[in-house]
Amino acid sequence: MQPLTPPENQPAITLAEKMKAWFHWLFVVLLAVAFALVFAANGRSLELPGRPGWPEALLILLATMSTITALARQLALQNVLLAAFVIALMGGAIHALGVTTGIPFGPFLFGAEAGPQLFKTLPWAMPLIWVVAILNSRGVVRLILRPWRKIRSYGFWLIGLTALLTMLFDLAFDPFASRVKHYWLWVPTKFPLTWQGAPLVNFLSWVAVALLMLAFVTPALINKNPARRAPDFHPLAVWLGAILLFGIASAEHGMWMSVMLDGAIAVLAATFAIRGGRW
Repeated sequence: MQPLTPPENQPAITLAEKMKAWFHWLFVVLLAVAFALVFAANGRSLELPGRPGWPEALLILLATMSTITALARQLALQNVLLAAFVIALMGGAIHALGVTTGIPFGPFLFGAEAGPQLFKTLPWAMPLIWVVAILNSRGVVRLILRPWRKIRSYGFWLIGLTALLTMLFDLAFDPFASRVKHYWLWVPTKFPLTWQGAPLVNFLSWVAVALLMLAFVTPALINKNPARRAPDFHPLAVWLGAILLFGIASAEHGMWMSVMLDGAIAVLAATFAIRGGRW
């Protein structure tokens, strides 16, 4: 027989859950406002005061916070923060290595538009982009695999497909970052095969780095007290919102190959995630 929870502990647990939910929905609302500001500013339909680029910076911060608070409603907050910290640390370190040596992504340079740099090497937003990409890709894959969550190989499928979806996220993100916003510039190489100026090794490296990160953080993201929950579509909303932003910006700059690819990625991910989530 399981020991009963002391009555005096129940209000504290309920209050903690209510606080998590309150902060989560606050960040969701603010994130929606930030999305609207970025779309309006990029579409030239709204002239915003202040330095250029601050809506995008606000969007990255709120996307990170809403991602963390959404996941904290399912897992212990300390586990979520640990996973986010490890992803940010590893992603930042590998990107710092990349801009210094050209390994593993290929030779590139960060532009001034990327914002203030940590240690004069790494833009402050790059670690947060990794957190948003990895955790929301994993959330989308959990929706896709929901009908098969009880099979023995579920964990391996979750890790592998998360790495693949992270690469697809970068496939849509890179033209936006390098050719629209000029956050970084790819240095030409002898290899002729590129995607919108980015060497193909960049996308293979995103898969490898994502797999490495997931090997470290997956133990912290396993729910030790599994229970049947309603599907969480927040990661899908954030993931698709980002792809939509990248696609619209690419269309405004006449990069129609990127637009078509972004549309295909969004439709496939949404179709399989919604189908799995309704299971």
